[in-house]
Amino acid sequence: MRPRIPRQSAVDHGPDHVEIEGRLTEELASVVAGARRRALRDGDRQIDTAHLLHTLLEYDPGARAVFDGSQVARLLGYLVQRSIGYGLRWQIGVEDAGVVPGVPGTPGWSPVAARAMNQAYDRAVRRGEGRTRGVDLLAVLVSAAGSRAVEVLGKVGIDVGAVAGWITECGVGGGGGR
Repeated sequence: MRPRIPRQSAVDHGPDHVEIEGRLTEELASVVAGARRRALRDGDRQIDTAHLLHTLLEYDPGARAVFDGSQVARLLGYLVQRSIGYGLRWQIGVEDAGVVPGVPGTPGWSPVAARAMNQAYDRAVRRGEGRTRGVDLLAVLVSAAGSRAVEVLGKVGIDVGAVAGWITECGVGGGGGR
């Protein structure tokens, strides 16, 4: 059963928000709700890929299993530092790496995070499923060059190419950590 989480008005929720979130497993819906809470608590205007990565690691065992224990610890440590103030420079801009100028975005989401959510859904559809899983989103996040999630992974010394390769090799939800 999906937990009832009150909608928070500080982040705009347009029709694209409903479309994105209606295609998620319960676990990934919890991740998105956590990312929204984190963005609001951090004073960010939008959910970005670092918010999604942070909550994936906290809420989704399948996504967390892609990393070994020391990688998870380093990632969470860095992300916590970001959330208590070291990410202030991210609050002044929009995460928009590789986005086509002039294309309307999804309210409440950075352009890169919205695109990642849609690509994760496309990945699930190619697999023959109608719901997006956390590992679908993680696969897209690690391949989003220039995103905040990729920046975070690089800052803690994680090779995103190796992670992407491992996800592909093992398949979505495939076996334990590396």
